[in-house]
Amino acid sequence: MEERLLKLFRDKDRLVHKLFYEHYADSMFRLCFRYLKNEHDAEDVMVTGFMKVFDHVKTFEYRGKGSFDGWVKRILVNESLMFLRKNHNFNMVPENYCKEIDEDFSPDSEISAEEIFNLVRTLPIGYRTVFNLYAVEGFTHKDIAKKLGISENTSKSQLSKARNAIIKLLEDNKMYLERTRKAGGE
Repeated sequence: MEERLLKLFRDKDRLVHKLFYEHYADSMFRLCFRYLKNEHDAEDVMVTGFMKVFDHVKTFEYRGKGSFDGWVKRILVNESLMFLRKNHNFNMVPENYCKEIDEDFSPDSEISAEEIFNLVRTLPIGYRTVFNLYAVEGFTHKDIAKKLGISENTSKSQLSKARNAIIKLLEDNKMYLERTRKAGGE
């Protein structure tokens, strides 16, 4: 089935392009938004990425179910990274950014995926980018280093700091939620 749709897509069938956009728009916007703090920038990057998909679909090599989805996702991740590099706002975070965290902290299950997504978005761009590439996209530190022009050790360090910052944010968020619940009489 995916191969037939791909042929229609390559033949520039407008209905297939429209359906493609409708199918992928939400998830690809969220993917771009994970890297970029500004909704407008995320939308612009998504549209640019879709244009690249439309322009380069003839070069796509079908390798089985899911390969097209992975290819599209990779283009949008690369577009997000290019946007960050082009706008000079991709910086690694200094050593002293992250405060120490409580070693006994364990995030509870009451925090939603949406809340975690929003917390990750508050991280400095270097932490957020490495975290997304490693934890969400599944890239290795070697691949991240190559994509971002940093060393593997810098990638590992940024990931470690991102994790600590996320735990600290979750800890702070948990305390805030507890205070809010108590104040609300729950």
